Amino acid sequence: MMGTMASVLATRKIRTHTDRFHTAVEGDIEDVGGVLKITEIRVHHRLKVRAGEAADARWAFENYLEKCPGAMSVIGCIRIEHDLDLIAE
Repeated sequence: MMGTMASVLATRKIRTHTDRFHTAVEGDIEDVGGVLKITEIRVHHRLKVRAGEAADARWAFENYLEKCPGAMSVIGCIRIEHDLDLIAE
């Protein structure tokens, strides 16, 4: 998901070097009918933006999941929650 988000940000010419873009992912594994199942994935993006980039960064965030092979493979089976913190540079 991080790679897809970075790719979509790149289409808007927003840099995603390691000092500017970070993603943390965690999830829940639960016993569902005697079988361990991943039930939720939480994705937290942090991005430093320059003046004028915030709207494009929000657009990228709102649209990247539909372009993400990993997300598209599990949506409907696993809940995905995601958020974005924008940090002014």
